[in-house]
Amino acid sequence: MATANNDKKPHAAILTSPGMGHLIPEVELGKSLLTQHAFDVTIFLITTDLATARSQIHQQTSHLETAPNVVELPQPDVSSKLGPDPSLYDRIIVTMTESLPSLRSFILSMKHPPSLLVVDLFGTEAIPMARDLGMQPFVFLTTSAWFSALTIHLSAMDPNQVENTHVKNRGPLPIPGCEPIQFEDTLEALLDPLGPIYEGYSKVSKVINGSDGILINTWQDLEPSATKALGDSGILRRFTNGPVYPVGPLVRTLADRDTGSVHVDNKVMQWLDRQPTESVIYVSFGSGGTMSEAQIRELAWGLELSMQRFVWVVRPPIEGDASGAYFDVGIGGDGSPEYLPKGFVERTKELGLVIPMWAPQVEILGHAATGGFVTHCGWNSVLEAIFGGVAMVAWPLYSEQKMNAAMLSKELGVAVRARGEAEGGGVVGRDEIARVVRRVMAEEEGGAMRAKVNELKASAEKAVCEFGSSYESLRQFRTYSRAASEAKARGA
Repeated sequence: MATANNDKKPHAAILTSPGMGHLIPEVELGKSLLTQHAFDVTIFLITTDLATARSQIHQQTSHLETAPNVVELPQPDVSSKLGPDPSLYDRIIVTMTESLPSLRSFILSMKHPPSLLVVDLFGTEAIPMARDLGMQPFVFLTTSAWFSALTIHLSAMDPNQVENTHVKNRGPLPIPGCEPIQFEDTLEALLDPLGPIYEGYSKVSKVINGSDGILINTWQDLEPSATKALGDSGILRRFTNGPVYPVGPLVRTLADRDTGSVHVDNKVMQWLDRQPTESVIYVSFGSGGTMSEAQIRELAWGLELSMQRFVWVVRPPIEGDASGAYFDVGIGGDGSPEYLPKGFVERTKELGLVIPMWAPQVEILGHAATGGFVTHCGWNSVLEAIFGGVAMVAWPLYSEQKMNAAMLSKELGVAVRARGEAEGGGVVGRDEIARVVRRVMAEEEGGAMRAKVNELKASAEKAVCEFGSSYESLRQFRTYSRAASEAKARGA
């Protein structure tokens, strides 16, 4: 059905999945396709926090003359589909699967239906539906080329070999053409290669590889080895049905102002305006990251002991689940400080600013006073830090964030790693926190890291401008998708 409109602009449908870490780059992709590459774009929104998602999309698109069309799919009731203590992965997958009937129904009702459907890592079950409706299916991997290479290669791995060499012997996990994954940086899904989570990941890998193409939120100069391995003549290309396109960094910029947070924005920015250049470290663990009360207290003591200026976005503690806020990321809230050390806010009021729940991250990272960032290493935050020109303290919490931390600290040299008991699942102590904060903010090493980050920033800006490598990748994606659509129409 979708091939009947080949005389018009290509129409891309983008299916989002819950979580700001996926929504933000997916909206940025839609903006690029719409404003730079002459696509019509419809974003199908699946979320468990509609108010926050609406606010985020408004922030990213309100400055555009023409914005992508947004369709809010009804939130399905998945309570009967989940066990008593479901994993984050299970909750997302079930939510996506239960939303497919609504997606199909809406697409069938459209006068100008999409010619292609873009899904992310969690939306691959929509690919058979896309083919059934005559749409080309593509996958947008919203993280690094290194993680994407792992995902693409996973279905070709022998789980027994992964079990023996990587898990039991704690040896590195090889990825052709890329850096191997050290055991201490591995994904939770790889720790049980004979279990159901690994099996599900492998099945997703096969589906992704069978799509018509894969887009990745990175650029060639950031990850030359991994993007080369995934390219048309690369060693990993034989695993994928369609081309792989590095199209990043697709990231929020200072042009995307959040008009819904004027009070918080003014408070933070006015405070930053009074601080010396590159003197403040920003502390935030993303929209979904949480910590235990013990860890929050150690972090508070560490910031105080470092004697460095800080802006700290604090969320209430959640015990035992680092991704505990993934489905509940609402902006605002009173963020009661009762879980902070007694007198902390008063003692540090001249040195730092504690913000409950949420702060305007892009503006903070882009402010001249900000010189460092304590981050969970979610890929969006990494890209926003690069655009802000700030050095990082890498403190990964879940998912592929340990891989990102390893890349930032070992390969790129723009971060130091927060080490300690947390490597074994415990708490990072206050002395270690103070040490790494001072390394980034008060020692020569921090200045060298900021210089490297600014080099990456320049390469990122070059990649996404007209005729840059990522701009050209999206142009090639348009050409490829249009040619395939027209070939299908001729053969129909």
